[in-house]
Amino acid sequence: MADSIMSKAATMEIPINSNGDSRTLGEDDGLEQDLQQVMVSGPNLNETSIVSGGYGGAAEGIIPTSSIKAPSMHHSNSNPNMMAEEATRGIAVEKFDTVKKWGINTYKCTKQMFSERFGRGSRTVDLELEAQIDLLRDTKSKYENVLHLASSLTSHFYNMVQTQQALGDIFADLSQKSPELQDEFGYNAETQKLLCKNGETLLGAINFFVSSVNTLVNKTMEDTLMTIKMYENARLEFDAYRADLEELSAGPRDAGTMVRIEMAQQQYQVHRDKYERLRSDVSIKLKFLEENKVKVMHKQLLLFHNAISAYFAGNQQQLEQTLRQFNVKLKPPGSDKPSWLEEQ
Repeated sequence: MADSIMSKAATMEIPINSNGDSRTLGEDDGLEQDLQQVMVSGPNLNETSIVSGGYGGAAEGIIPTSSIKAPSMHHSNSNPNMMAEEATRGIAVEKFDTVKKWGINTYKCTKQMFSERFGRGSRTVDLELEAQIDLLRDTKSKYENVLHLASSLTSHFYNMVQTQQALGDIFADLSQKSPELQDEFGYNAETQKLLCKNGETLLGAINFFVSSVNTLVNKTMEDTLMTIKMYENARLEFDAYRADLEELSAGPRDAGTMVRIEMAQQQYQVHRDKYERLRSDVSIKLKFLEENKVKVMHKQLLLFHNAISAYFAGNQQQLEQTLRQFNVKLKPPGSDKPSWLEEQ
């Protein structure tokens, strides 16, 4: 085939014009243009093909070289970065969902609260439980007043005992320095020391009373009131989602609305279960609080009465017996450590 092409090229006539320029035939002009186009454009190495068969084989055997790519060298390095980015993205999405749920819940509860305040919305009311809650708040307020007055009594009585002790020491000193009034100063010194001793015993009883009432008011009652606050918040949420469900149920029933009604029904059930559970917890805590309050105050009021009566009757033995009866421990005699009142 190559020999025939060469022989044809050797016998080809090349006409010469008058200026000596070579000029091809018309068909050769087209061939020259084709060759120039090939030389300009040239073959694209990225688009060359690898033939898997012989010349003129089937098209299936041609594999474009552009489809052959070098293996990725950064795959192993980018994998940890991708995992870190996915983890960060997951945390961000979770936080966004939490904030979104909180915002929706806050909006519904605020709307329900204003509706109740302006008389446009209804609220769930348990009359018996609400009465018990109001009674507890009133009782706590009165017990706080008792605690305040008992603490004031302790402070004033402590100052009186300290004054009696100082007065007894002065009387004893004057008894030694005034022979003509030694007996009189001595009697008064002994009286003030006895009153000081009995006063310290009474202070122990009053301090025990104050400590017990403080525990009842600021721990036991406060714990119940915290549960009541959680119950009231759950009641507000329950009414908010109940009103939302009622509003959706009263509207048109298209496909989109039915999906929203189903979701609202689920949220309503969740908050209803929470409300019922907290209402039961409040009822139980109120019952146990009442029993504990009666038991504690019965003991403390009896201690307070017997100690005050024995002190002002001057019955030292009865006063000490009262403290032993209620397991009230005093500072050991001769101890140099100050009482907890002196450390305040």
